[in-house]
Amino acid sequence: MRIAIDAMGGDYAPQAPVEGALLFDKETRGKYELVLLGDEPTLQKELERHRFHKPINVSIYHTSQVVEMSDQPTAALKQKKDSSMMKGLQLHKDGIVDAFVSAGSTGAQMVGSLFILGRIEGVQRPALASFLPTEGGVVLLIDVGANVDSKPKHLLQFALMGSIFINYIYAIHAPRIGLLSIGEEKNKGNELVLSTYPLLAAKAPNFIGNVEGRDILLGKADVIVTDGFVGNIVLKFAESILSVFGHTFKKSVGKNLFSLAGAFLVRHAFKEMKSSFDYQEYGGVPLLGVNGISIICHGRSTARAIKNAIRVAVDMSEKRVNDHIYEELKKRGSL
Repeated sequence: MRIAIDAMGGDYAPQAPVEGALLFDKETRGKYELVLLGDEPTLQKELERHRFHKPINVSIYHTSQVVEMSDQPTAALKQKKDSSMMKGLQLHKDGIVDAFVSAGSTGAQMVGSLFILGRIEGVQRPALASFLPTEGGVVLLIDVGANVDSKPKHLLQFALMGSIFINYIYAIHAPRIGLLSIGEEKNKGNELVLSTYPLLAAKAPNFIGNVEGRDILLGKADVIVTDGFVGNIVLKFAESILSVFGHTFKKSVGKNLFSLAGAFLVRHAFKEMKSSFDYQEYGGVPLLGVNGISIICHGRSTARAIKNAIRVAVDMSEKRVNDHIYEELKKRGSL
C-alpha cells in the first residue's frame, strides 16, 4: 500500500509532514510505502536532517508548485496542477497511490478532491467531519464546512457516511445518530431540521432524534448531523474552549500560594482534559463521499498529527470504508 503525503502543506511544512511520515514508518516497521510530494532538494535535506539518507519505504515525488493558504481553491486546481497537493490527488486518481494526506489549504483540498477524485456513485455531496471530545469518548460532527447550504437528503447521506466511518475506523458499533437542533422535540428546529427529522427516522439506523448544543459534549450521540454552516461554527467555538480555559487557569494560578498549590494538585486532570481536546490525537479526517481517500489535517498539524492522519488513511483503505459507504447508501435507498 502506498500513501501520498503533501510535504509542503501546513504551517509547519516541510518539517512536520516529513517527520510524521518517518514516525509512522518507524512505528509500522516499514510495512507501507510513503510518498512525500514537494520540492525534492528541500525534502531530501529534511530527510538528511533526520539522518535518513537511504529511504527504502519513504520516497520523494518532485513537484514544482505549492498551494498557498491564500490561493483561491478553484484557481489552485486550474493553475497549480504540479503542486504537491493537486499532484498527490492525481496520483491517487491514477491508482499510483492508495490515499492522500495533507495539512494544506482545506478549501483547495476539498475542491481538488471533488474534481479530481470525483464522488462515490450515488453520493450527492461529500461532507467533512470532525471529532469532538465527550464525557465518555468522542463524537463525530458532520458536516463542518464542506456544504454551507444543504438539503434533507444530503443530511441523510452525511449521517450514513459518518456512521460507517466511525464504525469501521473507531470500532463504535451501531453508532447513535443525532440531529442537531434547538430542542429535543421533533417539532423543534428550522425548516431544514424539521424536514430532515422524518427522513432520518425512516432511513438512518440508530437514530435517537434531536440533540441540542449542550448535548454535544455529554456523549448522547456518536454521530451528530448538521449542515456545514452550523457545524463549522460549532467546531470553531469548540477549538477556542481549551485556549480560553488555559489562559484563565494560568491567570488564577498566579494570584496566591494556595492557587499554586491547587494547580499542582489538578495538573494531571488538566493534562488529560487538554489531551481530549487535542486535534493531534485524531490526526485528520476524510472528506467523506469522494471516490478515494483524501485526509484533511489541521493547518497547525505537528509530526504526531501527520503520523496519526496517515494511520487513518491506511485504516480507511484496509477496511474498505468507501465500499461500505456505497453499500449502506444503496441498502438504505438513499442513492
